[in-house]
Amino acid sequence: MKIICVIPARAESTRFFEKPLALICNKPMIQWVYEHCKEVEIFSEVYIATDSEKIKEAAEKFGASVIMTRSDHDTATERLYEVSTKIEADLYVMVNGDEPLLTRDSIVQCIPEGLKADDFFVSNLMTDFTNPVEVVDVTNLKIVTAADDRCLFISRSPIPFPKGAMDYVFHKFVGVGAFTRKALDYYHNTPRGPIEKIEENDSFRFIENHMPIYYYNCHCKSLSVDTRKDIEGVEAYLKAQNNK
Repeated sequence: MKIICVIPARAESTRFFEKPLALICNKPMIQWVYEHCKEVEIFSEVYIATDSEKIKEAAEKFGASVIMTRSDHDTATERLYEVSTKIEADLYVMVNGDEPLLTRDSIVQCIPEGLKADDFFVSNLMTDFTNPVEVVDVTNLKIVTAADDRCLFISRSPIPFPKGAMDYVFHKFVGVGAFTRKALDYYHNTPRGPIEKIEENDSFRFIENHMPIYYYNCHCKSLSVDTRKDIEGVEAYLKAQNNK
């Protein structure tokens, strides 16, 4: 099975312009992500997919392979679909360019054993919330799964609501996903549903249509960068790790 990794990176973020190029410990954030992805042995290739010439130039300086994509994509998954029309593979693993702390051991957990190239398969990663404040923060997606890891619902609201008990560990989204070509074709050819529109989460492209999507708990440290202030937290964590 040929597995490639794609890191979507766009410059035109309304909250954080040219976010992939933001420096973290004097290295562009996208480089941190790329280097972790290159450590995954089962990836045949690792690409940065962008619509920005500036990001392309920066990525090529540190040796990355770059695929230029259209600038009108509404979601990272649509950008991934475009890559799938240009690069042949059996499985496409998408690692968000704003997850600089994700390591090789966490990334590979989105790929289950026994997966076949002609399967319809979609997965993502999640991890445990450790700070109660993050659970009520609407910028963090909360994930609810069944016993077999199939996703039941995703929301920016704290779900499930702790009415009957408080001894529950909430789970948050981690920016890694895996898609077979069949799943990407389905995504591209299926219109957005009402829940996807209101939650602004394209996992509902599958959930609303009763197509299985799995979320695996990687029990990892995840600090996604949404604003410039988030960089402070990432740098503090990296410096603490280096001082151990």
